[in-house]
Amino acid sequence: MNINAKHAEFLINQQSVLLVDDSAFIRNLVRGLLTGIGVKKIYEAADGIAALELIREVQPDIVIVDWEMPLLNGPELVRIVRSPGIFPTPDVPIIMMSGNVDHRRVMEATRLGVNEFLCKPMSAKALMERMISILLKPRETVRVGNYYGPAPRKPPVAKDKPLDSPSAV
Repeated sequence: MNINAKHAEFLINQQSVLLVDDSAFIRNLVRGLLTGIGVKKIYEAADGIAALELIREVQPDIVIVDWEMPLLNGPELVRIVRSPGIFPTPDVPIIMMSGNVDHRRVMEATRLGVNEFLCKPMSAKALMERMISILLKPRETVRVGNYYGPAPRKPPVAKDKPLDSPSAV
């Protein structure tokens, strides 16, 4: 991404983030990463039920949620949040994180309406890149059938190759 470091730092400093994970150890690690990249307002929830209340109460700018949690897991939380007319802030950007990253799980997260996906353990750089993507390249929210969430990303088109070129496909 071609933004200068000061602008990225300014944008990140302005965000309030809700971090949702049942592991106090992981919350502490991710809180440290968030603080290290400049996030000043960080809220925490140990499960999806507490997260729903915090989302209603503090209306964070970004929610980072773990996939696997007791009571109400990450996918269930996303389904509830992405319910316009039922949930008050269905458009809040969501970053899903998981230690079990396979293609099926990433595709399921996409179908649920998450904005970004992070593999645990994560780096500060990866976390910052996902946040900057949300802030600088926001995707409009769309409703298609039962789906409500960010519009799908469009694949990049090669500008220097004609469309009928075999290598352009």
